[in-house]
Amino acid sequence: MDAVERYVTDEKGQRVAVILPLEEYEKLQEDLHDLAVVAERRDEKSISLEELKKRL
Repeated sequence: MDAVERYVTDEKGQRVAVILPLEEYEKLQEDLHDLAVVAERRDEKSISLEELKKRL
């Protein structure tokens, strides 16, 4: 789906908000959540593939 943005402007014609298709908004929300999880886990120690296999 191609995102088509529509802008809300103030009385001076300055953009103050954007209207996105709901699907695009939800995708952006998912991306933000994924980035937050990555940031939270940035300092976690990594494990080897062999260790992961043992844990599973």
